[in-house]
Amino acid sequence: MNCMFWRRKGWLKKQFDQQLIKELESMRDEWMKQKHLIEKSIEPSAEVLMDLKITEAKYFFLIREAKRRRLSLKGAK
Repeated sequence: MNCMFWRRKGWLKKQFDQQLIKELESMRDEWMKQKHLIEKSIEPSAEVLMDLKITEAKYFFLIREAKRRRLSLKGAK
């Protein structure tokens, strides 16, 4: 019975790790899209700049979590 627990725990970790990698890639794409949009803007509004900072903070939070879990995006694709 104890063996089943460890297998399930490993399976759950793998599932959450894959979900984190997908979310990280999605957030990176969103951050880059917003960043390029602001670079092309003549005078971006404060709201747009705030959205960029929030997206950037979320992205770096996910990066820290991936590092804590010792995940790599290189092998994930």
